[in-house]
Amino acid sequence: MKVILTGSIAIDYLMKFPGLFSDHLLPEHLDKVSLSFLVPELSRRDGGVGANIAYTLAMLGGKACLFSTAGQDFPEYAKRLEAVGVDTSSVRIIPEKFTASFFATTDQHNAQIASFYTGAMADSANLSLKEAPYDCDDFVMISPTDPSAMARYIEEALELCLKTLFDPGQQIISVDADLLRRGLDCAHGLFVNEYEFELMQKHTGYSETELLAKPVFSVITLGERGVRVNSAEGDIYVPALTGLNIVDPTGVGDAFRGGFLRGYLAGLSLKTCAEMGTVTAAACIQQNGTQVHHFTWDEFVTEYRKHFDDQGELDTIGKSK
Repeated sequence: MKVILTGSIAIDYLMKFPGLFSDHLLPEHLDKVSLSFLVPELSRRDGGVGANIAYTLAMLGGKACLFSTAGQDFPEYAKRLEAVGVDTSSVRIIPEKFTASFFATTDQHNAQIASFYTGAMADSANLSLKEAPYDCDDFVMISPTDPSAMARYIEEALELCLKTLFDPGQQIISVDADLLRRGLDCAHGLFVNEYEFELMQKHTGYSETELLAKPVFSVITLGERGVRVNSAEGDIYVPALTGLNIVDPTGVGDAFRGGFLRGYLAGLSLKTCAEMGTVTAAACIQQNGTQVHHFTWDEFVTEYRKHFDDQGELDTIGKSK
């Protein structure tokens, strides 16, 4: 059983601003914003939603297959993903373009301003899930990428009756309401943060109850308050870890998804899955980069058990590895 990840592959350019964005904003003049921030730190890191999730999932021993587009600069990046077990054989290289790039500046309160250069990602709509290496027990994860590609994947997932994990992210605004509703119709699982969950309600016209009734489970991350997981059995709340040395929040949600999915593919309880995601998210936020955190399986289990009690569930993964 594997996850086919359709989300973006990108290069992250991460900057730290040693002040607060809010100090530079005039609420009465937001229609005339003209801002520039002097940043003393810049790092270039591997990133992209699909690749980030794949990295954490594969690092923990799960099967992750990237199904996306990348540019002429991808081969070295691919080697780093393959080193942790990610299958990159379904990535289509666009030779005349560079891999998509994410430029993010984070202030001292972890507020973030970001821009995204599409690059080869703009060609992702030319991929068809009919060409994906899908087996009957696999999942397809529809995550942020080119909006036209997301639209195609949703329609094809419905047509092909694929088991889908819907992770619309910041593209909720870019996808029309009917398509969001169709995405929920084909969703086995939904992944959003708290703000995105409210946006989903606004854009689909669904109430909270109606929206939560669509997937088998819904994961709503709550930032420093933890995560809420909803299913037919009700709500589960898992607190975020405390006392962390927060370095950069970029990609923390992706790391959570990778950890959660490792447990889900192994058939663990939703509570344990959410706790696994909480541990991988905490590891990510304490690094400068979205694919810098690293565990062996035994190291992960040790870290997990410092904070949570899995009642032996993680041992079933160890025996199956």
